[in-house]
Amino acid sequence: MAVGTSVKTELMPAASEQQHPQQQLLQHPPQKKVVKKIHYPFWFGGSASCFAAAVTHPLDLVKVRLQTRAPNAPKSMLGTFVHVAKNNGVLGLYSGLSAAILRQMTYSTTRFGVYEELKSRFTDSNTPPKMLSLLWMGCVSGFLGGVVGNGADVLNVRMQHDAALPVHQRRNYKHAVDGLIRMTREEGVTSLFRGVWPNSTRAVLMTASQLVSYDIFKRICTDQFGMPDSLSTHFTASISAGFVATTVCSPVDVIKTRVMSASPSESKSGLMHLLRDIYRKEGVSWMFRGWVPAFVRLGPHTIATFLFLEEHKKLYRKIKDL
Repeated sequence: MAVGTSVKTELMPAASEQQHPQQQLLQHPPQKKVVKKIHYPFWFGGSASCFAAAVTHPLDLVKVRLQTRAPNAPKSMLGTFVHVAKNNGVLGLYSGLSAAILRQMTYSTTRFGVYEELKSRFTDSNTPPKMLSLLWMGCVSGFLGGVVGNGADVLNVRMQHDAALPVHQRRNYKHAVDGLIRMTREEGVTSLFRGVWPNSTRAVLMTASQLVSYDIFKRICTDQFGMPDSLSTHFTASISAGFVATTVCSPVDVIKTRVMSASPSESKSGLMHLLRDIYRKEGVSWMFRGWVPAFVRLGPHTIATFLFLEEHKKLYRKIKDL
């Protein structure tokens, strides 16, 4: 019996060593999963936007034509499509595509790149960033993108609107490079910055509403609704972001298009004179002129941009084995 007791005493832990499971959790709490921050290439946003622009360019062209239409021009989106295709052929729907690609290479590359760079520097990957933080980042990156891409944006609007002008008023730019050279030579370098303030304002609103709302909607889908980080989540977040961005940017978008497509004599009158003239002729409804085609264009463009962007990131992680 003495030997058996001795053996039992050696096997049983001392009372002071016995611990309740909750005490063990307090002493050894489960470690929080640390998410490693990935730094993606600066040009990803511009590349994704170029792919998206190639898909949605006809919608953008129709939006511009509706915003700058003459009194006798078609008033509906479908009517404008038919009018352009009948008078300029199917390829007419892609007028100014080279300028649109150039615009994305400058404007979107800058705003996406700066936004992602600011997020990587001023946010913690393990803590969801606050909305105000994302908003100031979106405003800064949007303003810089608007300034950098203004020349290409002026050219884009002109090339899309050119075929709608009388023959003697058309500029007939061959392509984006030819347009930039002729604008600089014929109108001076300042022509590249025509409408830069309404354009930059629009870029601020666009980036703050589009990129920020996409991040927020995506987080709501994954955190609140338990959706996986998949194609369906990206689609839901991007179409919601497109709706928000279209509504927020509509008034400034109309002003920007009118200023950039104005003749030299009209542009000398100033922005306030242009606004008074628009309001006198069209009333308050001018603020949402072309909203439906703008959403029909911006919705698919936003969806395509973010889907292409997420695929860029997915491929990058696969190549880098992250």
